[in-house]
Amino acid sequence: MPQAPCNPAPHIVNGTNPVVAHDFCGGSVSGKDVIVVDDMIASGGSILDTARQLKEMGARRVFLFSTFGLFTGGLEKVDRAFSDGWFDRIFTTNLIYQTPELLSREYYYSVHMDRYIAALIDTLNKGETIQELIKPANRIHRALALYRNT
Repeated sequence: MPQAPCNPAPHIVNGTNPVVAHDFCGGSVSGKDVIVVDDMIASGGSILDTARQLKEMGARRVFLFSTFGLFTGGLEKVDRAFSDGWFDRIFTTNLIYQTPELLSREYYYSVHMDRYIAALIDTLNKGETIQELIKPANRIHRALALYRNT
């Protein structure tokens, strides 16, 4: 008997992909700082609901990270969630346009990717491997060694 696909096609409702539930694995988050990572923030509904639930579970601070901060639903819902204390800071990359309105928010931090994209382009242009760039363990160890020696 054929099995259902692992990633069925999304069911879009009013321009969003509704989430039925969030499941949390692991121990208690009570009194702890929590990081939530998502590929993109479109309407913000899913990541904000996750943040709310984490706060209700006793998380001390909640930090939201996303590659692409689209905020297609506007910032009102995000502003309200911040003022209600659901999260402490949002970090997204500057790989897409960021409105001045978004950049002005006290909870928002833009992570600049310019030098990493330039390093990727330069490395590929020279015909070199990007292994060091995508698995940075050696660079991290060198940085830690520099830190320990200062």
